[in-house]
Amino acid sequence: MHICHVNLASGFSGGERQTLQLIIQQLKKGYQLTVVANPKSPFATEIKKLNCKLVLASHFIKQHKKSITINCDVIHVHEGRAIYWALIQSKLFGVPYIVTRRIDNPLKNKLLSNIAYSNANTLIGLSREIVSKIKERHPSQLVYKIPSSPVSYSVEQDNVDTIWRRFSNQFLVIQAANLLHHKGHETTIEAAKLLQNMDSNIHIALLGDGPERKKLESLVKKYNLNNITFLGKQNRMGDWFSAADLLIHPSYSEGLGSVILEAISAKLPVIGSNAGGIPDIIDDQKSGLLVEPKDAQGLANAIYQVATNKPLRNKLIIGGQDKLSMFDIKHTSCLYHDIYQTIINGKSGDDK
Repeated sequence: MHICHVNLASGFSGGERQTLQLIIQQLKKGYQLTVVANPKSPFATEIKKLNCKLVLASHFIKQHKKSITINCDVIHVHEGRAIYWALIQSKLFGVPYIVTRRIDNPLKNKLLSNIAYSNANTLIGLSREIVSKIKERHPSQLVYKIPSSPVSYSVEQDNVDTIWRRFSNQFLVIQAANLLHHKGHETTIEAAKLLQNMDSNIHIALLGDGPERKKLESLVKKYNLNNITFLGKQNRMGDWFSAADLLIHPSYSEGLGSVILEAISAKLPVIGSNAGGIPDIIDDQKSGLLVEPKDAQGLANAIYQVATNKPLRNKLIIGGQDKLSMFDIKHTSCLYHDIYQTIINGKSGDDK
C-alpha cells in the first residue's frame, strides 16, 4: 500500500506531531509513503530522517506532477490548505484523497472549500464534535471518527529535578497551550484568583506563548497573583509531564485535545472543559474531571479537589490509563488502513 500524506503547515504543533506519529507507525507496518510538506516546517526536517519520499511544497498550487503520486493509492490530507493540493492533484491525475479534520470550527461555506470537501472520497473527524460539524456542511459525505493518538516524550531527570526545586512543596498545575483566546487562559487566571484564598500551596504554570500574553499578564498583575507563572513555550514537555501534579485544559472550543492525551499517557490526572472533543477523552470522575467552559469557580473547585484528595488523583490516573486503549496508535492506524483498503477496493463503506 502506497499513501501520499500532505501537510503544508509551516509550524510544528499537535497536528504535525500526530501526522508524524502515524507516518512512523505506517513505516513500521511496511507501507510505502510519499510526504508533501512545507520546506519551512520542522515537520519536513523530521520526515527527512525517515525512509519515505519527501516532496517540498510551500503552497498548495505548487509541485503538481504525475510522478509524485503515480504509484500512490490514496492521498491523505492532514491540514487545512493541504486539501486544495489534494484536490488539484486528484483532478489532474485521478488519485483519490481523504481528509482528516482536526478543528471543531464550522466549515466555511465557500466555493473552493465546498468543492474540495465534496470531492474527497472520505472525511475523518478527530471527535464527535468535529464529525458533527463536517456533517452539517456535507451531509451526504462519508464521515468517520478516528481520534489522535498521544505522542510520547523523553524525560531527563535532571530537568525534572530542576522543576521540582523551583516549585518545592507546591502542588504544580500546568496548562500547556498557545496563549490564544479560545484556550481559556482567562478562566485559568480567574480560577487562580479564587485559589489564592483557598490553598496557598497550589501553583499554576502556563506553558506556552502567543498573542494573548500581554493581556493575560496584565490581568495577573491587576489581581496581584503570586500563584501563577508565565513560562513561555517549552520544548521538553516530557519533563513537565513528569514534574507536574495536574494538567488543566479549560478551552472554550477544542478539536480533541491532544495535550490531554499526552498528559494521561504520562500518568497525570487531568481537568478539561466540557467543550469540543474533550468529552471524547474525559469521562467525568473516571478518566478526568470536566468543568463547564468559562466557569472559573468550577475550575478552581476541581483543581482544589484534585490537589487535596489523593485517592481521587489515583482513581483518575487509573481511569485515564483504561481510556487510552481506544487512542493507541496501533488501533487508530488500523482504522485508517481499513479506510484506505475500502477506497482501493472501490467500495463505498458504511457511514460511521
